[in-house]
Amino acid sequence: MFGYVTPCKMELKIKDYEKFKAYYCGLCKTIKSNYGNLPRGVLNYDMTFLAILLHSLDNDNPSYVKEHCIVHPIGKKVIMVKNSPLEYAAFCNITLAYYKLLDNVADDNSIKSKILSTFLKRYIKKSCEKFGNKMEHMEKKLSELYDLEKNKSFVSLDEISHPFAELTGYILSSYVTEGDINNTILYNLGYNLGKWIYIIDAWDDLKEDMKEQKFNPINFILNKNNKTYDDLKRDVSERIDFILTMCGTHCLNYLNELQIKKNEELLYNILQYGLMEKMDKTFKRSDFNYGKSI
Repeated sequence: MFGYVTPCKMELKIKDYEKFKAYYCGLCKTIKSNYGNLPRGVLNYDMTFLAILLHSLDNDNPSYVKEHCIVHPIGKKVIMVKNSPLEYAAFCNITLAYYKLLDNVADDNSIKSKILSTFLKRYIKKSCEKFGNKMEHMEKKLSELYDLEKNKSFVSLDEISHPFAELTGYILSSYVTEGDINNTILYNLGYNLGKWIYIIDAWDDLKEDMKEQKFNPINFILNKNNKTYDDLKRDVSERIDFILTMCGTHCLNYLNELQIKKNEELLYNILQYGLMEKMDKTFKRSDFNYGKSI
């Protein structure tokens, strides 16, 4: 359920493209220094956006270094120096990945997920001292989501997406204090972004889930007559598109309310163009192939 929140490279200035990569590499390096090498394998773009967004709200001047990268050993990469938003994003990254692996084990008895979660558990304990309360809340919300999915005890896409939307709202807003002017705005932005992520992920997986007869919230709610994938897609695509577009619009509106101090153009690119580009690709309506993801 990760990797959907990315910039639109075609609309991105070179300086902002390089800045995004610097944050991405900085997050990778932060995971390494705080947790170890193995957890770097669960690095994802959504948490890079989290670090960029939270860093844009403080007065800290960005600091960069040039270092070698294990993935790209030839030549040095520009990397964002570790800071508080990167540390928080690193914690969220490995925590969400860990609980997702546990869910895969519960759903499919995945051997791969069982092995990875066992290894990741050794590292995740390092988060308990600093982020223990946040970890408990994240686990609670994910448990609510997985229980709804397992028991199929929901009647709408709004209901099933609510726990993940609440979780995302909590992740964004809990970084700042409750009295901070940005607290409520961050929650609302995160709530709509979480709903967008959950539903586009379900839409992206719909064909494969129906083929393998796996649970999919869109199929469960909107396919009471057991239609084929092609028929269901034709009948509900406009509805899903409308829901996603509204969520994206709300995200952009809440971004306008934040007291942003840096990274403004990059953030607007991600929420204005990046989300729409990802929708175009998922709905397979792009005019041309944009190539590999950033």
